[in-house]
Amino acid sequence: MVAPKEHPRIKYKPIATPPAAKPASEIPDVKYELWQEVLSWVRPIIYAFLFAMVVNNFVIVNASVPTPSMEDTIRTGDRVVAFRLSYLFSEPERYDIVIFNRPETRVLYVKRVIGLPGESLLIRNGHVYINGSEIPQRYDFVKGGLFGDYGVRDPDTGMLEPFIIPEGHFFVLGDYRGNSFDSRRFPGTYVPRGRIMGRAVFRYFPGFANLTNR
Repeated sequence: MVAPKEHPRIKYKPIATPPAAKPASEIPDVKYELWQEVLSWVRPIIYAFLFAMVVNNFVIVNASVPTPSMEDTIRTGDRVVAFRLSYLFSEPERYDIVIFNRPETRVLYVKRVIGLPGESLLIRNGHVYINGSEIPQRYDFVKGGLFGDYGVRDPDTGMLEPFIIPEGHFFVLGDYRGNSFDSRRFPGTYVPRGRIMGRAVFRYFPGFANLTNR
């Protein structure tokens, strides 16, 4: 007797299920990602620029010296940095090198403070005398010879009287006395405290030099 023939098993392939569509929130936003990439590069540059602006406007003064008036301490073309916060809690002192501007010009000047508010100052043969002292002020930083008499000429007697420095003002001179436009020749003579931007602390070009102990 012949055994019944078995029917071959029918193999069914499973029907492929299409992938579920991703929610809109999970679809990459190419434009957004590109913008984020751009920001990752631009943001540090913006921060650096803003930081430099804040430092330059509120912390330091970066100035180039265009004349020889402060030689040999500072030479023509030297670049110096002044600290704006030097006088936040104190006043300029004698022999400080300061950067300031004058009311009649936007040019920055670099000079040395010689006379303080309330003092009398007279220059005889290039030597500076304060408050009638017979002992002249320091001049070891002065370039060249000392010469010239400076003060206020009395219109009646012709005598040379001392400068009387008003409160809140300073008398400044260049270290190269023979080639300096300073309080001896400034219109108004004195530098108002509000015009002093900072104390020069160092020269950084063409070489480094500390200016605070001069």
